Amino acid sequence: MGQNSYLFTSESVTEGHPDKLADQISDSVLDAVFTEDPYGRVACETMVTTGMTFIAGEITTNCYVDIPKVARETIKDVGYVDASFGFDYQTCAIITSIDEQSTDISQGVTEGTGLHKEQGAGDQGLMFGYASDETAELMPVPIMLAQKITMGLAEVRKNGVLPYLRPDGKSQVTVEYADGIARRVDTVVVAAQHAPEVTLEEITGDIIREVVSPIIPPELLDEKNIVYHINPTGRFVIGGPQGDCGLTGRKIIVDTYGGVGSHGGGCFSGKDPTKVDRSASYMARYVAKNLVAAGVAKKCSIQLAYAIGVADPVSIMVNTHGTGLIDEDKLVPLVREHFSLTPSGIIKTLDLRRPIFKKTAAYGHFGREDPDFTWEKADKAEAISSDAGL
Repeated sequence: MGQNSYLFTSESVTEGHPDKLADQISDSVLDAVFTEDPYGRVACETMVTTGMTFIAGEITTNCYVDIPKVARETIKDVGYVDASFGFDYQTCAIITSIDEQSTDISQGVTEGTGLHKEQGAGDQGLMFGYASDETAELMPVPIMLAQKITMGLAEVRKNGVLPYLRPDGKSQVTVEYADGIARRVDTVVVAAQHAPEVTLEEITGDIIREVVSPIIPPELLDEKNIVYHINPTGRFVIGGPQGDCGLTGRKIIVDTYGGVGSHGGGCFSGKDPTKVDRSASYMARYVAKNLVAAGVAKKCSIQLAYAIGVADPVSIMVNTHGTGLIDEDKLVPLVREHFSLTPSGIIKTLDLRRPIFKKTAAYGHFGREDPDFTWEKADKAEAISSDAGL
């Protein structure tokens, strides 16, 4: 590699990874509440381990949710349907411990109560959004490839192309960059849970042929120099919650940009949109994507920060990483002009009081082509470009 070249790696996990299973259960509970009560308050945490699912948190709602039933249906949908997998939806224990939201927090979030009468943020914190023009999705190449590989593992498992695969799995993609541009895929790592009778040689050939090769763009694939590590321990039969305890919120880098840019630390799953950990991160992505789509910059990072109970962000930062086409001091006023950044404004703009969250909980919250992912729209790009004089 030359002086201006470097390697960057991102990872993804399948929907059957124990941490992702926990995320999906938490978001399934949120969706179940929002189906009946769009103004419910949900902070739901899940732990999965051998033979057990533990669900806890604070939920305030006027509807009834059969949480054990929701959890079992989610586990079944993911693919844990056979006790030989070490974990299955029919026999695992479901334990719940749910309280209502603290009244001290609620008065800061409910409009017309607390010190500030406008709906405030559900917690303090800092949230980041990012966009880059290196892919059609305006996302970094490594995380997009890693996510597509894990999605591919689930697809070939579910459609019977590779019936010996089981739900748990991971991917990791290393990309070589030169002068800031992705030039080639250097290394692909895949760990795929499998039935005990299949050989490593068979798994390796099948996964490269059926999953990896169709996903890597030809211009990034150098067959002579790419390195593959498929199930590099030699065996991956024991997996899922039997092999590793899973918790909501442990895959925040997988959920976002694969390590590119910054992360405020708060997870998304299991939280209703009054929690700015989730909703403001979605808005920060929406802002960054629209700025890049408008041609304001080739890369853009947004930071938003909030105080609990206060509506307006305490700070807004825009960083174009040296790729901006207008003066930096014009960027924050441009963002304020085109985007409502209060919690109520974010919820209204992105239409977040809907049961859309379970499907966000695997394969990334960003870079997805789905009309329910409203934060992925670039519908303000034209107006921003005009106001920026581009």
